[in-house]
Amino acid sequence: MAHPLMLGFQDAASPVMEELLFFHDHALMIVALISAFVFYIILMMVSAKSTDKNILDSQEIEIIWTVLPAIILIMIALPSLRILYLMDEINYPHLTIKAMGHQWYWSYEYTDFENLQFDSYMIPTQDLSPGGFRLLDADHRMVVPVESPIRVMVTADDVLHSWALPSLGIKLDAVPGRLNQTALIASHSGIFYGQCSEICGANHSFMPIVVEAVPLEHFENWSYLMIKDA
Repeated sequence: MAHPLMLGFQDAASPVMEELLFFHDHALMIVALISAFVFYIILMMVSAKSTDKNILDSQEIEIIWTVLPAIILIMIALPSLRILYLMDEINYPHLTIKAMGHQWYWSYEYTDFENLQFDSYMIPTQDLSPGGFRLLDADHRMVVPVESPIRVMVTADDVLHSWALPSLGIKLDAVPGRLNQTALIASHSGIFYGQCSEICGANHSFMPIVVEAVPLEHFENWSYLMIKDA
């Protein structure tokens, strides 16, 4: 997880988030080059003397400042559309999990298992274990296997919520009466933190999201114990 004072994105923990970081750098470089070019033109206009004040139009310049921005927009739009397609495409998921937002906690249901569902509440500050993250740790984590495509179905029970995990490149609205879906692939083991990103009520900031990615064998053991204890 990134340091709270760090400016920028969290480290990527999924292929989609890696693509988003690459696209951010790509777009930022284009913006920087445009800004430098405009600044250079301003300096030239301020410092240089006009050589011909009678020039009122130039067909060549008008073609350039019409075609060049169009090319730049295409250079930004094509990678963006590719990433949007990757974020929306879900091919043969190994596991389906339903996340439902409540005021103010999340509940998870593993639909591929007969009886595997639980609620996830924020751990109060006074109950945090040493090294725990205030307002981010939950009593029950959503456990997923590493390097497996996971389909996450997101909805809400009462008001609008938003299921967001920055390090995995996910932010999906939870709407009552509607099922939204997204894909999740954790590229390595770890614990990833997120929060509801919708202003859903007074305790909006007290419904964290915690996803723990583990090897497949550990996930199978965890699911067996969860079903046994249910």
